[in-house]
Amino acid sequence: MNKNISVTLSILAAAASLSFADSTPTASAQDTKKMVQNNFVETAQKGIKLSGYVDTGYSYNFTGTSQGSSTVNGRLGSDTAQRGDFNLYAVKIALEKALSSENKAQAGFRADVMIGEDATYFINRTSIQNPNPGPNNTDMNSNSLFLEQAYASIRAPVGNGWDFKVGKFVSILGYEVMERPANMNTTYGLIFNQLPLYYTGVLSSYKFDDYIDGKLGVVNGSNSDNNTTTNPNDGDGCAVLAALNFTAPGGNANWSNNFQYSTGYDNNTATGTGNSSEGYNNGGNPVSAYTWYYNSWGNWAPKFADDKLLLAFNTIWFVKSGNTLGPTTVNSSVYGVGAYAKYQFNDWFSLASRGEYLGSNNDLKFGTQGNPSTSVQNGGHVTGTNLWEYTLTAGFNIIDNLLLRAEYRMDWGSNIVSNGHTAGQNSGAVSGGPAYYAGAEVVYSF
Repeated sequence: MNKNISVTLSILAAAASLSFADSTPTASAQDTKKMVQNNFVETAQKGIKLSGYVDTGYSYNFTGTSQGSSTVNGRLGSDTAQRGDFNLYAVKIALEKALSSENKAQAGFRADVMIGEDATYFINRTSIQNPNPGPNNTDMNSNSLFLEQAYASIRAPVGNGWDFKVGKFVSILGYEVMERPANMNTTYGLIFNQLPLYYTGVLSSYKFDDYIDGKLGVVNGSNSDNNTTTNPNDGDGCAVLAALNFTAPGGNANWSNNFQYSTGYDNNTATGTGNSSEGYNNGGNPVSAYTWYYNSWGNWAPKFADDKLLLAFNTIWFVKSGNTLGPTTVNSSVYGVGAYAKYQFNDWFSLASRGEYLGSNNDLKFGTQGNPSTSVQNGGHVTGTNLWEYTLTAGFNIIDNLLLRAEYRMDWGSNIVSNGHTAGQNSGAVSGGPAYYAGAEVVYSF
């Protein structure tokens, strides 16, 4: 093996993850994507490129998360800072040999790794409201290693070219991605925190023409490297992925429709574990359930704005069906909608905003209110949670490859339990917020 390649792979093995060129909603931050794609380190072997970023910042929670306060923890995980906190969000490195545009038999690969607080978060993300809380601000550290994706890519010269990914790859769902700098805002949205992060399996894609392309795949399940997302006593299982994307003739608008169906008890995509939320597991016994998602997102850069304005939306409808709890079969449904807008005033300054709503018909997904072991199994109803957030982000591209951002965010909700309680300890609804957040971010990409 070439010595330079060996050194590069050694660096990669010690570092962590990005996928600007591979994430589905790349148009969410076109200027950032362009900066990353046009700046890379090329190895001695032609066609293999090394790219990534260093993302650091400071976050401040004006409301705080003291015991008994009724703050809304919609930012989840590493974003629920107690007062002020300096953050090393991520060191991201991606090594890739991309497929060329030629319609011929060919192969390549991509591997993305991430080190930092975001890596800790993605390994076991959770809401602090969950009955089994995962990482919060005091748990976060910058020493975790997260393998975002690693797959072989193959092109079969069939029709216009039929592409395949085999291995571990990022989720096809959602407008936001795991790389903060590629999103319009620094903090992650409410919808993002309920969607899968990655899969292990096979994903095929085909471009019918310049306006329509689709994807079809079979994977183990959400956020799983092995077959742990199915009912233990019901044999083998899988999740099926599908997507249909439309591009406007002028190339200035996209509409993406994404589906996921899991044949068994899927991992909780908000926590990365199988035994909490998305339906309780009936006291440790296997449950009989299936899970499906529908996600639709789109963006539009109006011609009259000379590519300075970008508008977008993001929606989710999630159903966990047939979840057996004692004598009761409970369906859990989660639904949400988000709206985005970004205006590039000049070459160095932009302003972006995001507003979101996330709701549910009961709290089997969020696990934030009531005692599910009694109220649900006895036929009772647990009122669903409602969350809202608004975020405003200012971006500054003053120096090449350097992005500075300042952000303000407000979260509020209803029918949630305050931070001082967990499910089963408080059977009444507690309105929360508003909780105020401000932060700054510095990103260098290469």
